[in-house]
Amino acid sequence: MRMHYHPLLCGLLGVLLASLSASADAQESKAYAAEEAALLKNAEAFVEAFHKGDAKALAALFTVEGDYTDQVGKRLKGRDGIEAGFAKVFADHKGLKLRLNVGPIRFLAPGVAIEDGTAELLHPDGTPPSRVRYTNVHVKKDGKWYFDSVRDAPYTAPSNYDKLADLEWMIGSWSDDVAEGPVANVTFRWGDNQNYIVSHSSTSVKNHLVSGGTQWIGWDPVAKIVRSFTFDSHGGFGEGTWMKTGEQWAHKTTYTLRDGKKLMATDLITRIDADTVSWQSKDRTLDGQKLPDIKEVKMKRAK
Repeated sequence: MRMHYHPLLCGLLGVLLASLSASADAQESKAYAAEEAALLKNAEAFVEAFHKGDAKALAALFTVEGDYTDQVGKRLKGRDGIEAGFAKVFADHKGLKLRLNVGPIRFLAPGVAIEDGTAELLHPDGTPPSRVRYTNVHVKKDGKWYFDSVRDAPYTAPSNYDKLADLEWMIGSWSDDVAEGPVANVTFRWGDNQNYIVSHSSTSVKNHLVSGGTQWIGWDPVAKIVRSFTFDSHGGFGEGTWMKTGEQWAHKTTYTLRDGKKLMATDLITRIDADTVSWQSKDRTLDGQKLPDIKEVKMKRAK
């Protein structure tokens, strides 16, 4: 029997299949939401047992054969081992408080989930909290979720280094390679946890300081772009974005001067070699009025 192609029928069939798929996804999402809520309840029960110093109730949240490994590799095996280990912790360190920062939960299969997060131990004497990263493997047995495996690891502060690594070559001090006239000097360094690159700049004429400024360069997680914020010694401030093409970076900035006027420009920074960079400012406007470009200047890395 020969089948004839019918656009309307195929279109309706496509809509029906898409609707069924969307419905299945919605049902799956709803089911996972219920399971995730149950896992969060377990986390609350863990914290509650910890605060009460109730090692038996804490161990009961694990499977019979479950295990816990701390950040230095000490392993507690089975409910009895976990109960004994935490009973000693509670006896030796009274008044400890626990704060969990639950991260993403992934369901690998029905009844199996992995959770990543961080935990903080708060000491009663007010000393800084101890932090660890953790990975929990959860399993569901007889309709109830249990911890099957808990692994702690040393805590490392979050960093945007990978997003800013292409600018790492700038770290250090640079000076204009000019014989006369204004001379600009700029120093770049990493901020805490390599989340920002921080620069301090100054411009002088015959060793007399004319101006200076500070710039913070970081990652914008919403726009998915490198962004900077600048503050100068005259009271102006600006915001810019950084885009890379080959060995050249285009820094597009909008600047508010002390008197409220708006300066816009595109700075082109080109890496010539490890110790030489060129800088040029183009497409400059002041309150919408075009300004002349600033000619290219080379800068040398300070030895």
